[in-house]
Amino acid sequence: MNRMLTAGFACLAMAGAVQAQETPNAASGPMDQPRDWSAALVQDATGLHDIMIDSHPGVHDPLNPGFRARLDQGLATALERAKTTTDRGGWWWAMRAYVASFEDGHVQIRLTQRDFGFPTRWPGFLTAYRGVDQVVADRDEADADAPPLGARLIDCDGVDAATLAEQRIGQFRGRWFLEAIKTRFGDWMFLSSENPWQTEMKTCRFDTGGATQTYALDWRAAPDDLSDRRTRLTSGARPDFALKHFDDGGFWISAPTFNGDPASEAHAELTALVADMKTKQAALRAAPYVVLDLRGNGGGSSHWSQLMAQILWGDDWMAAHPEPAIEGVDWRASDGNIAEISAFLDKLRATNGQPELIAWAEDAINGMKAAKAAGQVYWRSADDDENVDPTAPTLPAPRLMTGRVYVLTDSSCGSACLDAVDLWKTVGALQVGRETSADTVYMEIREPTLPSGLAEIAVPMKVYRGRARGNNEPQRPQYVIEGDMSDDAALLASIRRLQPN
Repeated sequence: MNRMLTAGFACLAMAGAVQAQETPNAASGPMDQPRDWSAALVQDATGLHDIMIDSHPGVHDPLNPGFRARLDQGLATALERAKTTTDRGGWWWAMRAYVASFEDGHVQIRLTQRDFGFPTRWPGFLTAYRGVDQVVADRDEADADAPPLGARLIDCDGVDAATLAEQRIGQFRGRWFLEAIKTRFGDWMFLSSENPWQTEMKTCRFDTGGATQTYALDWRAAPDDLSDRRTRLTSGARPDFALKHFDDGGFWISAPTFNGDPASEAHAELTALVADMKTKQAALRAAPYVVLDLRGNGGGSSHWSQLMAQILWGDDWMAAHPEPAIEGVDWRASDGNIAEISAFLDKLRATNGQPELIAWAEDAINGMKAAKAAGQVYWRSADDDENVDPTAPTLPAPRLMTGRVYVLTDSSCGSACLDAVDLWKTVGALQVGRETSADTVYMEIREPTLPSGLAEIAVPMKVYRGRARGNNEPQRPQYVIEGDMSDDAALLASIRRLQPN
């Protein structure tokens, strides 16, 4: 696939937004104003449904015949909930559940009021996943009645822990079958943020050192440092852009995003990082090891990982070690999608963007317009791989990388970050760290605002045909690194131990 010509819009930034807050904002905003929240839910659920019908490639996808039924069922559930919705929490969590029902990390929702958070309650402790179990991982040390650290959750109010997690978290986050989602959101089991579609549990049973103990839950306002507590539980990290050279000759390259917006600060930093890699190309290729750090990277444009691969391995090596060719890329030809690519093209021209991307955007706009005028649902994007004979012999290529290349991942890795892992592992990198997130074959999002103006959604515009990595299939590391993924020194030590003697 010609990833150089993939536009690549922001993909998973929405997914990380936590709509919870320990202390309500003092300033009043749209979310604090009196409103008919039942009407808002009807308006926005219907608006989301209409946008998807108009622009999502899944609506007419012959390979996904259940998509339309899922879309319609989600609307029906939201409209039923609207009958009893009386407040902002009812509106928000009903919309979250609708979005989660697509089981697609590229279909997301976030509030337009960026500084707003729902007041949050807890019972004095938080759990996190340790393997398949939920265990107490943080607690109010002043609360003698809270279960001890390490206690394993058995059930609450007669509902077993696994079912409870699906009900309380999975239905509002989606893709609960993924390790990455459980890692990122497992601590929501014992958090409550104005969600009327779930109740606060009264009693829970825990296994504490082999004995079963029952605890009555005392729900109250969460502490001021809740965000810090949650951050520690997920062991997440989002390093700065950097290219570091160590005394042993190794290199560490951090890319916490692949933002494709030419006007963004991240785009400028990625441009500088790639330029720095080009300057140090000879040293990188001669190094005993190179670490490509993707912690915190939720995606963006796969263009960047292609450039980085070319610098390290070279075009000849990449041609000799190609990724499995896809059958094609179908773009949903809609006015909204055409307008999105047109705006992207305007930014590229205004910032003297790369000629390849400008040419791609022009081709996409013209192609979708022509398809729409002809009454066609999709525009098939041309792909360089379509002209490659898969039976042709592969020519040998020189190995330019002397040492090992490691790609470091965590549960944040999705979309264009997954594309990077796909590509880099194909040409020889070893994946270390934790299992990634996953995506569907629907991607390249745009972010329209819902009718109420209170939220915006992410809607994919294209569908891959015949991609080797399937729907919601994560990339799993060859070497799992346990422990704190935010400890750079420990991570470096772990990777150095993997080096051959």
